[in-house]
Amino acid sequence: MNTNIKKILWILIALFICSAILTVFLSSQTPGNIVLIVQDGKVIETFDLTKEQNRTFTITSENHGENTVCIKDGTICICSASCPDQTCVHMGVLQSEAAPIVCLPNKLLIRFSDTEANP
Repeated sequence: MNTNIKKILWILIALFICSAILTVFLSSQTPGNIVLIVQDGKVIETFDLTKEQNRTFTITSENHGENTVCIKDGTICICSASCPDQTCVHMGVLQSEAAPIVCLPNKLLIRFSDTEANP
């Protein structure tokens, strides 16, 4: 086999191994427990899911609609909304810092934060 082809093959194998290790590392990281609820760009609620009791509450805005938020067993989701598309409801529980729960019509965002002081 040509030496150039061997070099390219080893480089590809090394890149594959590095990407596999990086994928395993990133997927094994768990999100934080601090959750922010943001509406119109302003933090309206901050809490630690490990300390929250199971509860349901509604966020109402004069300029937008209503979102009912459910906290259960250390998870959070939007269980109902007044928006027409219901995308936020269908997103399910918040699982990742990379994928917040978003309700565009009601301008609501639920996301993880690394600390309460760093929204």
